[in-house]
Amino acid sequence: MSPVSATDYCDIVQVEDTRVSPNGTRVAFVRKVPSGDDSYEQTIYTVSTDGESDPRRLTIAEGVDSHPRWSPSGDRLAFVSTRGADDDRPQLWVLPVDGGEAEQVTDVPGGVSGVEWSPDGSRLLFQQATTEAEREDGLDVGLDGEEYERETPDPRVVDRLVYRQHQRYRDDTVTHAYLAHLDGDGADGESEVERLTDGDLDHVAPAWRDDDTVYFGVKYPQGETEPDDSVVIDIQSLDLDSGDVTDVTRTTCWGLVMDVATDGRVAYAKTPEERLSMRSSDIEVYDPETDETTVPTANLDRTVDLAGGFTWGPDEEFVYFLTPDEGHYVSRRVPGDASEDPELLVGDGHATTLSVGGDADAPVVAYAKSEWDHRGDVFAFADGEETRLTEVNADYLAEVDVQEPEELWFDSDGVRVQGWVLTPPEFDEDETYPLAVEIHGGPHAMWSESGTMWHEYQLLAARGYVVFWSNPRGSTGYGEEFATAIESDWGDVTMTDVMNGVELVCERDYVDEENAFVTGGSFGGFMTGWIVGHTDFFAGGVAQRGVYDLSSFYGSTDAFKLIEGDFGTTPWDEPEFLWEQSPVAYADEVTTPTLVMHADDDFRVPVNNGEMFYLFLKKNGVETRLVRYPREGHELSRSGEPAHVVDRLERTVRWFDGYSDHHDVPTALERGDDGLSAAESADEDADDEGRDE
Repeated sequence: MSPVSATDYCDIVQVEDTRVSPNGTRVAFVRKVPSGDDSYEQTIYTVSTDGESDPRRLTIAEGVDSHPRWSPSGDRLAFVSTRGADDDRPQLWVLPVDGGEAEQVTDVPGGVSGVEWSPDGSRLLFQQATTEAEREDGLDVGLDGEEYERETPDPRVVDRLVYRQHQRYRDDTVTHAYLAHLDGDGADGESEVERLTDGDLDHVAPAWRDDDTVYFGVKYPQGETEPDDSVVIDIQSLDLDSGDVTDVTRTTCWGLVMDVATDGRVAYAKTPEERLSMRSSDIEVYDPETDETTVPTANLDRTVDLAGGFTWGPDEEFVYFLTPDEGHYVSRRVPGDASEDPELLVGDGHATTLSVGGDADAPVVAYAKSEWDHRGDVFAFADGEETRLTEVNADYLAEVDVQEPEELWFDSDGVRVQGWVLTPPEFDEDETYPLAVEIHGGPHAMWSESGTMWHEYQLLAARGYVVFWSNPRGSTGYGEEFATAIESDWGDVTMTDVMNGVELVCERDYVDEENAFVTGGSFGGFMTGWIVGHTDFFAGGVAQRGVYDLSSFYGSTDAFKLIEGDFGTTPWDEPEFLWEQSPVAYADEVTTPTLVMHADDDFRVPVNNGEMFYLFLKKNGVETRLVRYPREGHELSRSGEPAHVVDRLERTVRWFDGYSDHHDVPTALERGDDGLSAAESADEDADDEGRDE
C-alpha cells in the first residue's frame, strides 16, 4: 500500500449534484476529476438505484457539464454545459437518456443556472444575469450564433453595495427568470427563449407551481435600506397567461432556497433576521389557500443545510432535507403541515445534494455521501434501507493506505465538544509523532470525519503527523445555543475549545507537544492568526485565506452581514472593539513561524487581509512568507485549479516539516522550490525542450 500524497488529488474522483429520476429507478450525477494543471473533466453519468449495474456515462468529455435535471417523463435530461463555446458561459442542453445527441437549447450572454422543467415537459425555467443594454437589444434571449463578448468597464463605476461575488464583478448585471420553449414556440411566435421578469432588481430561485404559474424571490428596498443591505426576500408568483404578479409570502434568509408544491404550498428557508449570521435556519411552509404558515422543523434544534437544498417528496406531503448533526450530515423528512416531528432517514456519513423521486408510497432518496474510508459516492435510500450505488475511487483506494479517525468528546468550559484524532500509517504507540491541528472555516460550519477535507487529513497522517480537528463552539450541528456561543468573541471562545482539545490529545504519550502545528482556512485562517498571536505553543502555523482585520474585511467583502450579525456592530460604531477582536492587533506578539496563503480573486475574504497580516508579521521579525494564487477565489482548497490545490497542500506540509524535529529537512524559506510538484514539472518540461533541441 502506498501512502497518500498531495498529487493524489489529481486521481481522486468527486461526485456532485445527484438527481433521482421521476420513477426512482436511476440517479444522474456529475463526475468530476482533474484533467490537467488548470482544468477538470466534468461529465454526467447515470446509475441504477438497485445497485446492480455500473454507472453509465451520458455526456462527452467536452466542456464542463453540470446541473443534470430529469424531464417529468424521465426520457430526457437537461443539463448545463460550456461545450462548444470559446468562453466559460454555460448554456442549456437537452439529451435523450436512452440514445441520441444532445441539443443546445440556449445561446445567451449571461450563462444558465437554476434549471427546472415545466410539469408538462415542454419548457425549461432558468435564470441568468444580464445587463440592461442586453435586455433592451434582445441579446439576453439569444445571440443567434453571433460572437459576443462583454466589454470590461474602464473605468469600472460601482453603484451597488455588493458589486462582486464568486470571482466575478457584477458590472451592472441583474438576475432574471427566463423560459426556454423546447418546441420553438416562444411568446412572440419566433423566439425560443423569453424573459419572464424585468427591472433593476434581482429575481432569483425561479420554481414551477404548475404549467401556468412560476414562483420566484425578489429583494425590494426596505425603506432607506437598499436590497444588497437587506435579508428580506419577497416570494411572488407569476401567471404566465396574464402576466400578473402576486405577492405570496415573505421570508428572511441569507439566500433564497424554496420548493413549490402543485397546490401552491411553498416550502422555503427562514432564518431570524436578528443576528441572522449565527442563527439556525428552519423550513417554513406557506399555504396560499388557507393563508397559514407552519414551521415543520421548529422542534428540531439543528439548522437546515441550505447548501444541500430541500424538496417536496412525490406525495407532496413530506419535505426532505439535510442537517449537520454531531459530525454527520444526515437526511430527514417532515410533514409540511408540521403534524409530526422530523423523521431521521440516514444518520451517518457526510451527505450532500439530496433529491427525491419514485412513487408517492415508495419514495427513493438519492444523495452523495462521503465516509472515513472514501471521498464520496452516490447512495440511495428506499424502503428503510441504504444502498451504495457507486465506488468511483475503488482503484485508487485499493492502492493507498487510508487510516480510520478516532472520535473523541471533551469538556471545554462546561460544554461538550466533539473532535477526531487520526494517526499515521504503521502507527506505533511506543513512538512519538508531531501534531497537526486543523481548524474549520465558517465560523458557523461543521466538520466531519470525511467531506472535502478527507484528502488533506489523510495526507498529513501519511506524512507522519497525528492530526486533530474539532467542532468548537460556533459550529453548527450542536444546536443554536452552541452556534451563538461565540457572539462578539470569535477568538477567545474558539481558542479555548481548540486548545482544550489539543491539551487532551497531547496527554497521549505518542504525541510530541513540542512539535505541534496549526492551520486553517477562512475563519480557520482567522483562528490560526489569533492563536499564534496569543500563544507560542505551536512550532509553526499556516494561515489560509483568513480574516485578519475585521474592519477591512467588512469594507471589502460581499459578506459584511457576518460582522453585523456575529459582532452586533460596525467599524464606525466600535472601531476599537473590532480592532481588539482582530488577529492583526496582536502581530507584535507573534513568534511562531507563520506561512500566509491567499487567493488573488477571493471576493469573500479579499486578499488585502492576507497582505496586511503578512506585512505586520514581516515588520515584527516573524519568519513568514506570503503565497498568492492567481485566478483563484475563496474555494481554492475545494475546487481550485488542480495544480494550485496540490501546491497548497505541499506548501502546508513543507512549512510544518521545516520546523519539525521529526523531519530532517530545511525550513521552507531555505528549500527554494524543492519538493514542489509544480517546480519538478517545470524542470521536466525544460529537460524535454533541451532534448528536443
